[in-house]
Amino acid sequence: MSTTTDISNKADIRLLVDTFYGQVRENTLLGPIFNGAIGDHWPAHLERMYSFWQTVLFHEQDYQGNPFMKHVNLPIHQDHFDTWLKLWHASVDRHFSGEKATEAKWRGDKMAAMFISKLDYYRANPGRPLL
Repeated sequence: MSTTTDISNKADIRLLVDTFYGQVRENTLLGPIFNGAIGDHWPAHLERMYSFWQTVLFHEQDYQGNPFMKHVNLPIHQDHFDTWLKLWHASVDRHFSGEKATEAKWRGDKMAAMFISKLDYYRANPGRPLL
């Protein structure tokens, strides 16, 4: 039986993000969208995601940017977010357990709900700014 520990540092975040995006890149629904949008810039994207999750989980201001605006013009819908969440939860559970692991899954859930809500609004009201 394998034991897991909680997410406790940037090395853990790197492991989580690398595991997750490895699955995303191979996924038949998400892979074409991510690979198409990111192209050959995966190393830079992964670095941004390490910083993003470091900021989200450890409140260290390591990330600068607006993640929603990077997604606003992508052809993504509820089924994409459902798949994203399934892979995110599986990646967390594969390597980690504990308070931060639970928080990472909860924050992923909240981000997905917020993104789909904002995307739905934007698509219904394309002339209105998103603040």
